[in-house]
This record gives sequence, C-alpha cells and structure tokens, in this order.
Amino acid sequence: MRDSGLTNPPHSSGAAHSRDEVLLPVPTAWPMVLALGVSLAVAGMVTHWAVSALGVVLILRSAVGWFREVLPYEHHFAVPVVVEVIPVTSTRATRAKLPVDAKHRKLLPIETFSIWAGVQGGMIGGAAMIVPATAFSLIRYHSLWYAANLLAAGGFVSWAGASTQFLSQFHLLGLFAALGIHALTSVLVGLLYGAMLPMFPRWPIITAGFIAPFLWTGILHSALGVISPILNERIDWPWFVVSQIAFGLVCGFVVNLQVKVRTPQFRSLPFSIRAGLHADQPIVEDKEK
Repeated sequence: MRDSGLTNPPHSSGAAHSRDEVLLPVPTAWPMVLALGVSLAVAGMVTHWAVSALGVVLILRSAVGWFREVLPYEHHFAVPVVVEVIPVTSTRATRAKLPVDAKHRKLLPIETFSIWAGVQGGMIGGAAMIVPATAFSLIRYHSLWYAANLLAAGGFVSWAGASTQFLSQFHLLGLFAALGIHALTSVLVGLLYGAMLPMFPRWPIITAGFIAPFLWTGILHSALGVISPILNERIDWPWFVVSQIAFGLVCGFVVNLQVKVRTPQFRSLPFSIRAGLHADQPIVEDKEK
C-alpha cells in the first residue's frame, strides 16, 4: 500500500537521480496492518478463534506486502530540493565587552573529596557518635543498651509499645539492627559531608560540627514522627544534638584530612592555570612602543 498522492514514480536504490533531488523511502501502511494482525491474533485467545484467524491472515498479507516494498530493492521517491538563502539578522545592539581574566567564570568546586573519603569519615564519625549516645543511656537509664534498642525499635513493629525496662535489656537482634541502621545512616551522611565541605572551604569545622548537625536535627524533628513514632516519643533532643555535633566534628575532621581529587570543572580552566604557569600579574602591552 502506497501513498496515492505521490507524483514521482518509485526508484530503485541504485537508480540514478539528479543532485537537486533527495530520495526518501516510499510511505507504506503495512507495518500498521501487521500490528493490527498481531493484536487480533492475541485478542482471539480470550474471545473467539475467528478473531485469531483474521489476525493471522492480516499478519501473512502484511508480511508479504512489506517484503515487496524492500525486495528485491527498496522503493524510493524523489523529492526536489529548493535552495534558499535565509539571512540571519538580530535586533539586539552590540556592546563592548569588559576585559576579564582567564578565571572570570567561577566553576566551583575545582577539587572535591573522593567517595572513599566520605565513607571513611562517616564510619569514624558514627563510631564517635556512639560515645555520647552510650553516656546518655548510662546517665538516664543506667543501661548500655537503651539507645541501641531505641534505634532498633524503629525497624521492629513488635517493639513499638516496648517498655523502658525492655529497652534497657540486652537483645542480640536489637544490637544487630541498631548497628545496621547506624552504619548505613553514618555512611550516607559521610558521603554528604564529602560533597558538601568543598563548597564551604573557609570554615569546615563550623559547617561540619555545628551548622550541619542543627540542620539535620531540624529536618528529623519534623519528619521523625512519620519515620519512627516510638523514637519520636522517647528521643532526648538535647542529647541527640550533642551526638550529632560529635559526629559532625569527627566526620568533618577525617574528611578534611583526605586528599582532594580534581573535578571535571578543573579541565575547563586554561592550560596555563592547570599547569601552574600563570603569572601573578596580567601581562600589559606597552602602547608607547
């Protein structure tokens, strides 16, 4: 089936044609007929065998018709090419550009920390966070396991109504769950520190040790009721902030000790800057000469 509106006869793929013409494949409807046949063949499985039979007929007929469009040669039709020159104009007025140096486009950060730096900082920061959490358990509940069991209760539905005495006891399953939750969260936050600290290079300790912990605390304070209702009811926010500060200080310190890697933005700088050959003062030509 071909477009009846075609005025040019079909050409073979090897036929000569004028340079002022472009050969395009002849439009055909056989792919749509084939799709209809496949749809009817499948629909007949849940309706009636006659529908499938009609689909098979359409599949066979469309396959033959489609093959004849490309075999023994592919059918084309010529489309004349009209060359037209389109002038490009603009209504904007041109303005003189101010002189700028090679680093006028700030692409920051040029260097950042590797993924392993964030993972390492998160692991060590998570270990440091255990100290104030355990101190809270000992001072408030005279137990080493209350904080761990309270964290693990967020993952166990059966622990939602657990008593204080139950959470103060040692539970091996709760210990493993708390370690898994704490390790995963610490690594993720450590990766975030590794990506965030290069953006604030002037005060990394303030950013990592105080600004970020208060930011995380504010986010968790508004969302913890949905994430873990039992943890939201029993958490001690002042001690939580102290634990977050301990994590931030240690994690930020460890991440800052790592060697930075260059980002793709560094490659966009001129070679003289990347090679360290740029001059401290811009070169000024002597106009008197």
